[in-house]
Formats: sequence, structure tokens, C-alpha cells
Amino acid sequence: MTFPRERGRESETERESMATTPATMAKEESRGMHGGENGGENERVRTAEMLMRVVPMGLCVAALVMMLRNSESNDYGSLSYSDLGAFRYLVHANGICAGYSLLSAIIVAMPRPPTISRAWTFFLLDQVLTYTILAAGAVSTEVLYLAYKGDVAITWSSACGSFGGFCHKATASVAITLAAAACYMVLSLVSSYRLFSRFDAPVACTSKGIEDPGFQE
Repeated sequence: MTFPRERGRESETERESMATTPATMAKEESRGMHGGENGGENERVRTAEMLMRVVPMGLCVAALVMMLRNSESNDYGSLSYSDLGAFRYLVHANGICAGYSLLSAIIVAMPRPPTISRAWTFFLLDQVLTYTILAAGAVSTEVLYLAYKGDVAITWSSACGSFGGFCHKATASVAITLAAAACYMVLSLVSSYRLFSRFDAPVACTSKGIEDPGFQE
């Protein structure tokens, strides 16, 4: 007498599985579609960020090469970028930023899941490099101002009247450096937004003891 009941139960389970199969397949298809859309969106975001990191690399290399080749000799003497500490700092800052931009672009191009340690690393390094390249542009701008205008109070005469070609090349290099600094500002904003919007703040430790509902009356 028990065999008909077991067969009945087996037939009922088969009907339930057959009834639920189309719904399950629909859910899986919808999940796959949403996963594909999210994957495509993540791919576009990753490509955009990679391009945003490649652009300042090109600007830094252009400013670096232009300043390295900046020298002039005439009847008044010879002048090179290495004679001025601000321009030497600009060359070093552009070289460091170009190397970091290349390395960070390669890391961003790799399809890896986002982690909080990676987000913090990009955030901190983007901030440091932004201030580094911005300081180089600011100091070099001040030197160029003195080269063009001079300083009457300390009897400094204008140097660009005698070394016009040198000043023009230095001005172009500083302008490109400031453009790279603007790109780094945008990158620092993007990395900070990604860090503080995607990951939650650390949970504060409380001094209260852990209550176990099993010991409550």
C-alpha cells in the first residue's frame, strides 16, 4: 500500500519542477542580461578612466622634453633650464607624474574587481601627485614672472629681453604642466568620489558589551 503513495509523491514533485522551470529560466535570463549591462558599463568606465590617466602622461612628457631642450646662447651669455632650481624641479615632477600615469593606466586597464585597498591607494597617490605637479607649475610661473618683469626693488632686470627664445619655450612648458595639473585635479576628484561613494565608512567600536538573547529573561 505504500508504493502508490510514493509514486504519487514523485509525480507531484515532477509537476512542481516542470511548473517552476520556466520561471527559473526567466530569472536566470534576466540576471544574465543585467550582469551583461553592468559588465558593459564597467568596461566603459574603466576605458574612460584609463584615457584620463593617459592624457596627463602625454602632457607631462611634452613639458619634460620641451624643458630639457630649452637652452640659449648669445652675446649676453648662455642660459639653460638647469641654471634655475624651479625648472629642474619641474622636469623631475613631470617625469615622476608621467611614470605614475603610465603605471596607473596599466593597472586600471586590468579587469579586476574593485577593492578598498586599491581605492585608497589610488586616492592617496592621486592627491600626492596632484600637489606635486601643481607646486612645480606654481614655482615655475613665479620664476617666469620675474624673468619677464624683473624686480625693481632688488634691482633685478628682465632677462627675457635678452633670452627671448628661452623664455618662450619655458612658458610653453609651464603652460603644459599646468594643463597636466588640471587633469590630475580631475583624477583626484574621481578617485575620491569612487572611494567615499562605493565603500562604507569604518564601523566605530563601542564600549557596550555584546548581549546574548539566550540569557535574557
